[in-house]
Amino acid sequence: MAASACQEKVKMLLYLHYLMIHKPLVSVILPVYNAKQYLAEAIESVLSQTLKDFELILINDASTDNTLAITNSFKKRDRRIRVINNKKNLQMAESLNLGIREAKADLIARMDQDDISLPERLEIQYKFLQSYPDVAIVGNDISIIDEKGKIIGKRTYPTTSSSLKYIMFRYSPFAHPTVMFRKLAYQKVKGYDPKTYPCDDIDFWFRLGKQYKFASIPRILFKYRLTIRSSSHNNVLKTEIMGFKIKIRAIKTYGYKPTLFDIIYNIMQFITAWFMPTRQRILLYNFLRSRKII
Repeated sequence: MAASACQEKVKMLLYLHYLMIHKPLVSVILPVYNAKQYLAEAIESVLSQTLKDFELILINDASTDNTLAITNSFKKRDRRIRVINNKKNLQMAESLNLGIREAKADLIARMDQDDISLPERLEIQYKFLQSYPDVAIVGNDISIIDEKGKIIGKRTYPTTSSSLKYIMFRYSPFAHPTVMFRKLAYQKVKGYDPKTYPCDDIDFWFRLGKQYKFASIPRILFKYRLTIRSSSHNNVLKTEIMGFKIKIRAIKTYGYKPTLFDIIYNIMQFITAWFMPTRQRILLYNFLRSRKII
């Protein structure tokens, strides 16, 4: 029994050493904050991927519920999982930057705490970026689900770099948690800017798009959970004002040239933020988007 136990311990130490020096194909970055409702389902969707050679980095952003206990329980179950526990709330951009700095892989995949990656997502995105080395970031189409997981719609995206950049002044060229991008490109544009929260993803796209090519896979590989919660009017205005500032900077600093339609649309979007309730604005956006009016 003693010899057997010793052999098992040696195997465990060798495996832990392997994990320490092994460079996975993909690092999945998942920031979490008070995420107990959907987190287990989100993590399970990553662990069920057909591409097995990845690491999952969970960044607990000083949650006040039992999120940390959930992340730690999964960490004990699967050694591909690493947990970073923020002592204070850093919000999304800083948590992402922290997780990506710790990532071992050359390719970074995003994931959010209430969404679901379909089983082939990582494998298809990985193979795509291997086949197109000039593309820095790739996304995909999504199904939209409600709080109960019921599919209530879908969202498609242009596929070429020029067409994805063409729509950037109207809506995001990617659903943020669906993307996979090259860590080197992320580093060259200096990552996410915490000062642009809560529009740090939009700011990142503009900076990345100035130097690199985009792509999107015309296939649904992700379930994006739409939760229409009652946000304060001030929070909505804060988001709209920041988004407006980012677009102005993209024109002045990065040389982007919006169309006349883009300008009119952004003015109308900004004006409606001051008097239209959040729920109605989300529903109107999805109506226009699903019918390709915008």
